[in-house]
Order: sequence, then structure tokens, then C-alpha cells
Amino acid sequence: MITGLRTSRRELPAPGRMARAAASPPGREGARNLGLHRFAVATAIATVLLIFAGGLVTSTESGLSVPDWPLSYGRLMPPMVGGIFYEHGHRMVATTVGLMTLVLTVWLARRETRAWVRRLAYLALAAMIAQGVLGGLTVLLLLPTAVSVAHACLAQTFLCLVVGIAVVTSPAWRGAQDAPRNGVFRIGAATVFAVFLQLLLGAVMRHTQAGLAIPDFPLALGRVVPPLASFPVAIHFAHRVGAVVVAVFVAACVLRAFASGRPGLEKTSLLLALLVAVQITLGAFTVLSRKAVPVTTAHVATGALLLATTLAFTLASRKAGRFARGAARQGDVSPREAVA
Repeated sequence: MITGLRTSRRELPAPGRMARAAASPPGREGARNLGLHRFAVATAIATVLLIFAGGLVTSTESGLSVPDWPLSYGRLMPPMVGGIFYEHGHRMVATTVGLMTLVLTVWLARRETRAWVRRLAYLALAAMIAQGVLGGLTVLLLLPTAVSVAHACLAQTFLCLVVGIAVVTSPAWRGAQDAPRNGVFRIGAATVFAVFLQLLLGAVMRHTQAGLAIPDFPLALGRVVPPLASFPVAIHFAHRVGAVVVAVFVAACVLRAFASGRPGLEKTSLLLALLVAVQITLGAFTVLSRKAVPVTTAHVATGALLLATTLAFTLASRKAGRFARGAARQGDVSPREAVA
């Protein structure tokens, strides 16, 4: 049913899936694919909201407002007052995302013909389960730095998995032909790595209470390079340097995208540039506002959006600009989508 993609012998659909596909009219199969894609997008959006909710817990220092797990004060629903609102609210959003991930995994297991996409779903479900366990350990072990940082980084890893699923289940991806490896893909992959490392530095800084170790901006303790004798100052300054590195990588993405002459990549690269500018501005105001809760939490959420958009940009570069005509004829994408 899916054309424009090279399918290896190992990834041929199972006989049961082939029978279901043959029995379904092309239009119905295309609608199912589109519904699956939209649900994957909804799961990715919910994951960003979950990271925002987690950022609120850290920003408001509500991590131990609920001292037990998996229940909250021995209940499914405690009084939503004070820090309990943020901590238990975070658990409620996490439960919702967990259920959505389970539905997405089952849906893909039943309908997806590409084995590697199904494996992505299984990995995402495993990451969500591990994330829940880490969240519980964070509470039960009284917020140890290593566990808290691992919890934050696994959240970003899970986001990458879900965003990847959302991209590769889209009609555009299904209908497009593979593009040869190119400069856009290479710089995009490097930028994904740089953004992830920057988020890791941010998580270490946040969970070691080093967010105001350098209380001034744009200088650092009145200097361009501050004394790096203490760990809080060193990790804070490393995070600032990381922001510059990410900005350089994103600028390279913009240049490569415009050199490729592909309008879709050009627009996405400009969105990346905008997100970087917003993120650096939020980082500056996080310091200048003495870690005001709305600003600090927006900084965390925008970092996740930047990572997700960079990954989508990189994956999109692996597909040719034109859609395969056969995909439109067989119902995987509509004629209107095929020329979009």
C-alpha cells in the first residue's frame, strides 16, 4: 500500500496485515493512516505539556510536596492545594501521556506495516514506563541529583521517540521518496545532538540549584569568563556557552536549508532560528528575574520544542521534495496532499 519507500525483505508485512490491507478500500486505509498520524501528533503535543508540567514542579520547588508514590497521601486524588497541585498535577498529565502511548503502541502494532516503526513504538512505551519508575524513585529517594537529571533527560528522549513516530507516520513521509544523504541531514543530526547536550547541562544546572550561580547577564560575575573554581559556576557557564554553540549550529541549518532550495526545510529552519532566539531571551530573563516561575518554566518548555523541531527538520531532510505519484493513486495520500 505504501509506495516511494524502499522496503527490505525483512520488513515485508506479515500475511495477516497484507490480508487486512487488501480487504480495505484505499481511501479507508489512507484515512486510518491519517488518523494514526494525528494521534501520534497529539501524543507529541501532550508530551511537551508534560515537560512543561515537570518544569513547573521544579520551578515551584514542589518535588516533595507529595512524599509517597504511586499514591498521593495514600489517595488517588489528594486535595489540590499548594505544591500538591503542581506535583500531583504532573502525575495526572504523566498518566494521560502514558495511556496515550499505550494506545499508540497497540495501534501501530496492529496497523503499521514497517517493522522499524513498530519497534520505535515499543521503545517509546518502554521509555515511558522507565520514566514513571524514575519519577517514583525521585520522590522516594528524596530528589537525588543523579535520578532527577536522568528523569529530565529521559523525558527529552521519550519526546524524540514520539516526535519521530509522528513524522514517519505522516502522509508526506509515506508518500515521499528517499533523498540521498546530504549536508542538511548531517548538520541537522549534529544540531539534534548539540541541543540534547544543552538540555542535559540545563538539567544538571537546575537540579544542583546552580541557576543563579552567575547572577548577572550578559556578563558572568562581571567578566566575560568567570572564575570556574566552583561546580555551580562552572556548570552555569557551560550552559551559557552551550547556548552559543546551539545558536551556531542552528545558523548552519538555516544556511544549508536555503542552499537546498526546498521551501519546507527553509520554513522549518527559520522556525528553529526563532525558537533559539526566544530560548536565549528566556534564559537571560530567567537570571535577571531571579528565576521567576513563568519565565523559568517557559525556558524548559521551549528547550523541548527546540529539540522536537530540530529532530523533525532532520528527519524531513531524508525525504525528497516531491511526493511519489503512486502514493496518491493508491490512497495513502490525497491528490491535494500529493502536491502540497
